Amino acid sequence: MDRSFVFAADLIRHIGVPVTLHFVREDVRDIELAGRPRREVFFTSRSTSPAGKGQPGLKGRDVLLVDSVLDSGITQDFLLRRIGESKPRSLRLAVLLDKTSRRRVALEPDYFAFRTASNVVWSGYGMAVANGVGPNSKDLVARSGHGTAGRKRKKKR
Repeated sequence: MDRSFVFAADLIRHIGVPVTLHFVREDVRDIELAGRPRREVFFTSRSTSPAGKGQPGLKGRDVLLVDSVLDSGITQDFLLRRIGESKPRSLRLAVLLDKTSRRRVALEPDYFAFRTASNVVWSGYGMAVANGVGPNSKDLVARSGHGTAGRKRKKKR
């Protein structure tokens, strides 16, 4: 997903086989259906494949879904099920931050860098706070849920 591009870039530098990337972006829309508010999430993807070649199929391939934060798990669970329909040889989930206390589905990442409290907001390393500030920081910066300044955590290499 688009907030995890720095994390993904660091990961693929350590993978010793050829890699094909697909970036998935979510578009959240609040709508009203039958007089009730509802949130819909749409996904679009973009491949790094050369123009005109299209996106290669995932059947029989090893797939690693990379995301920045695993919170409720609903989005990642949906994507994993959807990707699984393509019959990949293997399907794994890697996340930078795993927030276990707010999980709403039975999902655990195969790989994670840090486990953290759900009330902590992180910025830097490709992620921004709500006002868009901070994605270019080299460090992960922890803030309370209210956006006050917090502690820095150096990413490990």
